[in-house]
Amino acid sequence: MAASAENERPAMVSGWAARDPSGVLSPFKFSRRVTGEKDVTLKVLYCGICHSDLHNVKNDWGFTSYPVVPGHEIAGVVTEVGTRVTKFKVGDRVGVGCMIGSCHNCASCGDNLENYCPETVPVYGDKFNPDNDGGTINYGGFSDIMVTDEHFVFKFPNNMPLDGGAPLLCAGITVYSPLRYYGLDKPGMHLGVVGLGGLGHMAVKFAKQWALGKKEEAMNRLGADAFLVSQDAEQMQSAMGTMNGIIDTVSAAHALLPLIGLLKTHGKLVLVGLTDKPIELLAIPLLMGRKIVGGSVVGGIKETQEMINFAAEHGITADIEVIPMDHVNVAMERLAKGDVRYRFVVDIGNSLKSC
Repeated sequence: MAASAENERPAMVSGWAARDPSGVLSPFKFSRRVTGEKDVTLKVLYCGICHSDLHNVKNDWGFTSYPVVPGHEIAGVVTEVGTRVTKFKVGDRVGVGCMIGSCHNCASCGDNLENYCPETVPVYGDKFNPDNDGGTINYGGFSDIMVTDEHFVFKFPNNMPLDGGAPLLCAGITVYSPLRYYGLDKPGMHLGVVGLGGLGHMAVKFAKQWALGKKEEAMNRLGADAFLVSQDAEQMQSAMGTMNGIIDTVSAAHALLPLIGLLKTHGKLVLVGLTDKPIELLAIPLLMGRKIVGGSVVGGIKETQEMINFAAEHGITADIEVIPMDHVNVAMERLAKGDVRYRFVVDIGNSLKSC
């Protein structure tokens, strides 16, 4: 149904929040704004856990405002739409990703790259652009209700499972976008993926679908063509100069020089992992081969919907471990140790209200 009375009271929401840098999450009640004219309200059914959620709840980057309700891989069903909403209706299967706002006026927004807008509003934790909820900080997807401008809502095709589809909204688009932008989506290319985690396993799946040319699990489960152990000097030496591109998903400081050595002439090393430590980069290995080191972060709204449709068409979803809400702290500890294949997804719809 469409939103009605202007003086309707905000909806009370159940969620889980961290209150301090311990990062421990516990039940938290708050309110969402009423459904505005251009808003979509959805019942959250699933929410993926990204490594950046772990950094945020622990204030690893130094800008977290508590309490923080994380979650930016959100999937659910529309329960209400505003009177001016044109793209969605009640009952639609939808998702919300990393952003819920942008300026709509800058060059990036004009190019459908809202992710690079200087006024992008993240889905949670923004202390400068609150979600119009009485001046509070934005709260994310570890909650049972979301209210978002329709421009930042995605539609899931009917054949896309919402649990396995939710991680596409960050892990999926974070690797899909640079593969397309840097021209690494062409048949016959040899692509390397550094880090076989939430992002890396999606990169392997997309790359394999494009027929780009890590051991048993990467090859048998994900369809990779080869697995290279970066700590093995002999393997690394034998692979020197063989790759058209490398997607580097590692979120910690690490040496780039060995990776640059793997690239062919005109090869491209693309960084998508977030680290707050400086990375050493020498010029000579780039000059001697016209190689490129680039970066990328998620994708714009148009491209994200394109990615979802592509994934649905080719049966691509994340490999997930579904957990109830009250297991989230254990999941966070396991994520910090790399103990997940390959994405935790919280079953919000079946477990949040019982916690």
